[in-house]
Amino acid sequence: MSDYVLSCCASCDLNPDWMKKRDIPYAFFNVTLDGLSVKDDMGLSFSPRELLKRMEEGADAKTSQVSIGEYQTYFEEFLKEGKDILHVTLSSGISGTYNAACTAANMMKEDYPDRKIIIIDSMAASSGYGLLMEYAADKRDEGLSIDELAAWIEENKLNIVHWFFSTDLTYYIKGGRVSKTAGTIGQALSICPLLNVDFEGRLIPREKIRTKKKVVKRIVEKMVEDAENGINYTGKVFLSDTDVELGDAVQALIEETFPQLKGRIHRFDIGCTIASHTGPGTVALFFKGKKRVD
Repeated sequence: MSDYVLSCCASCDLNPDWMKKRDIPYAFFNVTLDGLSVKDDMGLSFSPRELLKRMEEGADAKTSQVSIGEYQTYFEEFLKEGKDILHVTLSSGISGTYNAACTAANMMKEDYPDRKIIIIDSMAASSGYGLLMEYAADKRDEGLSIDELAAWIEENKLNIVHWFFSTDLTYYIKGGRVSKTAGTIGQALSICPLLNVDFEGRLIPREKIRTKKKVVKRIVEKMVEDAENGINYTGKVFLSDTDVELGDAVQALIEETFPQLKGRIHRFDIGCTIASHTGPGTVALFFKGKKRVD
């Protein structure tokens, strides 16, 4: 049993059973759906699929990060038990939660000067953030100390590769990530943007691809290009989506392309926080590969 807690936020988009099995506690983001406040607790109190259904019916979804006060309350639970904390946050490239966690940690150190609280920016999102936590839990279980694990995460976090696409630009337009004009044209031409997360943890559009069939093919081609050992990749693969049919198509093509991965791809829902911004029609693929440099 380690003498510290490895922790993250629910926006790592795994599921409660997985987190319990890996002994990773998590803090909650908050989602407001037409004025109703719900916790993004990996679906325990509100399903991401129900959120998407409500959004498609016209509901307005807004998100708010874990506040400084919420982090203080969350951290104190472990500090009272005499535990040190290694907390990994959602990427600072898409959220201010890293700064909030750092502020809360510094405040808590005044009351618990003998305890160590380390905050790390994952530079990752959704189940890519989850994949980083999965590998970190493996290293923790190998016996790494809190400082050794923190150093390992910092050294390896940019090797978690993120590729994702969306076939519905409605919520990108609504959130201002795509202009109304460009989005309307894109929808008319069946353009499916292919994006990744860069070395600063930001979501970056990389290619504009026409039709669902072609973007499914292209995301798997990107995995061939970027994965550790190419088509001989044997590492972990996490796949999350807001569209089961599209997720199935990507999984089937990965298994066809990577002969050693059949039955080893783990599927998750994109959680309420991330889904509030992407909406339906999104598939996200995560694996270990080349270090992100741009």
